[in-house]
Amino acid sequence: MKSIVEAAALIKNGRLSPVEATREMLSRIDNLDLRFNSYLSVWGDRALEKARQAEAEISAGVYRGPLHGMPLGIKDLLETASTPTTVGSKVLREWLPDRDATVVKRLEAAGAVILGKLNMTEFALDLHHPEMPIPKNPWATDRWIGASSSGTGSAVAAGLCMAGIGSDTGGSIRSPSALCGVTGIKPTFGVVSRHGVFPLAASLDTVGPMARSVEDAAIMLDAIGGFDPSDPTSVPGL
Repeated sequence: MKSIVEAAALIKNGRLSPVEATREMLSRIDNLDLRFNSYLSVWGDRALEKARQAEAEISAGVYRGPLHGMPLGIKDLLETASTPTTVGSKVLREWLPDRDATVVKRLEAAGAVILGKLNMTEFALDLHHPEMPIPKNPWATDRWIGASSSGTGSAVAAGLCMAGIGSDTGGSIRSPSALCGVTGIKPTFGVVSRHGVFPLAASLDTVGPMARSVEDAAIMLDAIGGFDPSDPTSVPGL
């Protein structure tokens, strides 16, 4: 599977269609994710609509950058007004927030195509809810997948998104990244907005990218980072 850097070059010059890339990724999810349980919800129709929009913009000469038309996944503690945000819990399976998290807004402003919400431990703690599907490590389904951002680690490693968003309070980006063989970045506190992100520990929570290379993760971090006046812990001047 191509990296974001490689796919972005093809999308920019018209050799790769965002619509076809999104269809292919949705097909992979449909065929493979019954084994891995990396997604809690898949936004098939919405993702294809966003991909068509990206393709039309790029064809018209409006190119937003390397995430334009790129199929990505987001951890299900980022609030989304378009679909329920479960935070990995049965209790919140029908919670429909009235806003999008800043990270979601920034990804979509960069032209990203969000495929759906990725699985996680309940409320970003240690364990998965016993009545929710547990993500599997694609390299060995009997091995531990890591902590909270488990669905993101699984999806990125299995090629079910080009990259994804996780969160880290005590290792929840770092452990699934290490165990799934992907690259995760736990940003410096205050670099990425937590506005609209379900909290675990307000003095420690961070949000960051998980990808298949350092370069891809850096592209993701560049898109989601920066000062946000809606987050009182956001660092000014970024």
